[in-house]
Amino acid sequence: MAGRVKDEDIALVRDRTSIADIISESVTLRPAGGGNLKGLCPFHDEKTPSFTVAPARNVYYCHGCGQGGDAIKFLMDAEHLSFMESIERLAGRAGIQLRYDETGAPSGPRPQTGQRQRLLAAHAAAADFYRDQLGTPGARKARQFLAERGFGRDAAERYGCGFAPDSWDALAKHLRQKGFTADELNTAGLTKPARSGSMIDRFRRRLLWPIRDLSGDVIGFGARKLFDDDDGPKYLNTPETPLYKKSHVLYGIDHAKREIAKRGRAVIVEGYTDVMACHEAGEPTAVATCGTAFGIDHIGVLRRLLMDSDSFTGEIIYTFDGDAAGQKAALRAFEEDQRFVGRTFIAVSPDNMDPCELRLAKGDLAVRDMIAGREPLVDFALRQTLRKFDLDTVEGRVDAMRRAAPLIAKIKDREKRPEYARKLAGDLGMDLEPVQRAVASAMRGTDAAETRPAPQAAEAPQRLVERESLKLALQEPVLAGPMFDVVGAENYADPVYQSIRAAIEAAGGASSVSGGGVVWIEKVRDSCTDLGGQGMISQLAVEPLRVDGAVEPYYVQITLARLQMGAVTTRIRDLKSKVQRLNPVANKDAYLALAGELFSLEQQARALRDQAAGGL
Repeated sequence: MAGRVKDEDIALVRDRTSIADIISESVTLRPAGGGNLKGLCPFHDEKTPSFTVAPARNVYYCHGCGQGGDAIKFLMDAEHLSFMESIERLAGRAGIQLRYDETGAPSGPRPQTGQRQRLLAAHAAAADFYRDQLGTPGARKARQFLAERGFGRDAAERYGCGFAPDSWDALAKHLRQKGFTADELNTAGLTKPARSGSMIDRFRRRLLWPIRDLSGDVIGFGARKLFDDDDGPKYLNTPETPLYKKSHVLYGIDHAKREIAKRGRAVIVEGYTDVMACHEAGEPTAVATCGTAFGIDHIGVLRRLLMDSDSFTGEIIYTFDGDAAGQKAALRAFEEDQRFVGRTFIAVSPDNMDPCELRLAKGDLAVRDMIAGREPLVDFALRQTLRKFDLDTVEGRVDAMRRAAPLIAKIKDREKRPEYARKLAGDLGMDLEPVQRAVASAMRGTDAAETRPAPQAAEAPQRLVERESLKLALQEPVLAGPMFDVVGAENYADPVYQSIRAAIEAAGGASSVSGGGVVWIEKVRDSCTDLGGQGMISQLAVEPLRVDGAVEPYYVQITLARLQMGAVTTRIRDLKSKVQRLNPVANKDAYLALAGELFSLEQQARALRDQAAGGL
């Protein structure tokens, strides 16, 4: 895992990046006066443009949904990238060599400075080479494999399918001619050393799929055996490399990420052709793991795309074969499901076919119908658990109750637990009371495991949020600045905090800081005209932030969303009071104007609640 990019380099990336150029690639911007630009917000549906870009300050802000920040933040939200991925994308675009501060960073290998770009370039060249090979006479078996599964030339091109030729070193020679070294190719996992000391290609005589990360860069390959005399495994994937970590990788995520975020659901399938089949059938949210079981790190990737939080009702839909192995995988998924807050379902074909087989046999509609016919994963898990026992005997019913009760105790939505307890009692043909006792006993263990230290009690929660936002601006100006500066002083109710917010703006704004530290603190203090504020600045500059570990961009986003929520809620309360005092008949125009303003504010409040609940 990498250390943090040096603050000076983050500031340099921001300085050399035109936010208007970045945003214009996905949003049509038009002049809005005062040097600003305006367009339709890419983060929520709207008919009237409320998304404003200020090129002079290199920031954006949407007055409709409250999203705002700099070019780094825009890529994080629009492209679903991490902070590090966004920084590296913009640095590469601007020709900046990033430096990393490894102090306190977790141990472990990371790409050397510049190495990542070389390895990505090697993978891109390899993908082009393999794709060209798919059209050669030697690749007839690979084309036949795809055709037999319903994928023609267009589909193969869309997913970048390729073929590794019948040669020990065709790719190695091709890439060496392009200037890549043997060490780079071996590190990338594209080649491996031979006993003779030369290099040989890792993949040979196989159909290949390029595996891409969230940003669309090729980071590895999945290879399918085609010939009976190939004594290797059925599927062979790129080994662990500085780029490729199989526990984090989801095949198809580059195609699916926008639709996952848009539709609020992700479909988990088991293979490359299943992903292709779902996408071709009109379900573009499908992804698959690459040579490993679906696990914790994969869940982290999807939670970021789904904005999975306590207030979000997104869906995770697992598709598994109906055989014993598929049922076992589904029950394992139920255990991991507890890491999701969104609702989790399972979709199983009536004929125990995977999505690719189902599409081939019954067409695109059958695939969509299978997914539409999903059932809650907990229902499936309970049914599969009860099937293992003889429910016609007392012993079987009691054993089944003991095995099923912990599953009910693990259901995230506690209000559903009593209903599932009743359902279990009915399925077992038992009285409700012993089932409730078994669930309650299991819940005591579950709830104790889930207990976390409660945050310190606050007399004025909104005042704490105001205080935290100012601490971020003073202590982490490089990270927080672009998001902090677009949230105005009107969001602060405390007069002293208002004076500090004004002082930060008078000092040039947190976005203007390249390094932070004592120079920045002194500059803000000198700009503060309130004596109480001056003393408070020194206190806020050293007071610990209310977060464990290093500050991440999502924490800044959550804090600032909660800050705005307080002000928006107050305005809504005042506006409702005015509306209630108006006669809608005698004061029709004023009533409609206030009602329209209230509707807009409530929309903004909902968007801020989503952000405040957990960020990306």
